[in-house]
Amino acid sequence: MSRASPAYQVALVALLSVNFGILFFDRNALGFLMPFVQPDLHLSNTQVGLLSSALSFTWAFAAFGIGVVSDKTGSRKGLLVATTVLFSVCSFFSGLAASFGMLLGARLLMGVAEGGNMPISQSIIASEIRPELRGIAMGATQNFGSNLLGSFLAPAVLPIIAMAHGWRTAFYLAGIPGLVMAVLLWKFLDSGAGAPPTAVAPAASAPASRASLGAALANRNVVLCATIAVLLVSYFVVCLSFMPLYLVKVRHYSPESGGWLMSVLGISATVGAFVISGLSDRIGRKPLMFIMPMIAVILPLGALYYQGSVWMLAAIFFVGWGQTGVFPLFMATIPSESVAPHLRASALGLCMGTGELLGGVGAPFLAGLAADHAGLNAPLWIMVGLAVVGGLLALGLHETAPRVLARKRAAA
Repeated sequence: MSRASPAYQVALVALLSVNFGILFFDRNALGFLMPFVQPDLHLSNTQVGLLSSALSFTWAFAAFGIGVVSDKTGSRKGLLVATTVLFSVCSFFSGLAASFGMLLGARLLMGVAEGGNMPISQSIIASEIRPELRGIAMGATQNFGSNLLGSFLAPAVLPIIAMAHGWRTAFYLAGIPGLVMAVLLWKFLDSGAGAPPTAVAPAASAPASRASLGAALANRNVVLCATIAVLLVSYFVVCLSFMPLYLVKVRHYSPESGGWLMSVLGISATVGAFVISGLSDRIGRKPLMFIMPMIAVILPLGALYYQGSVWMLAAIFFVGWGQTGVFPLFMATIPSESVAPHLRASALGLCMGTGELLGGVGAPFLAGLAADHAGLNAPLWIMVGLAVVGGLLALGLHETAPRVLARKRAAA
């Protein structure tokens, strides 16, 4: 199958999306199983936050480090397969944990395995997919599988498995699909897929040939995207770490009902993978980067104050979680459209890694401390503040959508 054919490009997006979905299923499993894990291992809320922080800590360094390695070596396929195998093994290790320390070690290792996966996948998409379809392709790669499997299927299925067979069995089962995906990636991906250019004419490449990671850091969009990543990744991780506990312990929903409400988030983000990313190709990246975080405040406020039908609360969750549709924009699409092609994986790793390091590591730990001192309401108020500031920062972005820029040039 030709790499330029539509069939290949669709299959490529589908394969990478499902692979990241399985990865996210494994990552999110601990949050959805926490109502079972916390009493069994006698964990405090601070320790719950530390477990999320630990995975994000190693995820951040792996996202940046593996992105740089893949840019220098051009070995996208080998690194992608290796990280896929490793995160599956780590899911088995999570199920074997008999103490906080053992579970912490398993999550640290899982972060190493998972962190480099998405920068490599998105750099492949940026190179293989036509520019006018880049937004929706990147959105589907990062958000469709991850939310269908990790945010919809995981909270609906994992509590049921845990109630029937124990939370350890749920972790063991979560690790199997990744091994299957590693085989499929090895067989399907072309060894040169997503490889950066090997040679560029000096005269033709200026100033791109003189670009460096420092030049990427000097790019306004890259810096803003990295900062927004810190805020919105914090929102994301705090919600997944503490919302299940809040629904069960404060709102007194059963684990099944709480899991169902959390699975609505997956439906929302799955829809957003196409709607938000596709819309950004047409109307631009910047408007959605402002609007969607502002809408996100209704999710924590609804959980705090809405006392009506559970169906209406589910609708509030659905609308509020739609802001995850912009994650591919600030983590992949805007940075990849703002730097030279041979720096894409590094720029993507920088935005993803910064978000994970400062947001994913710091936010759940601080939210756990706040929950221990002020109650489980505190993490939800933290979510409100993160969303508002993230939306306001997006006003400083420069538009990068090819169709929008082409329209502006034609008008000028």
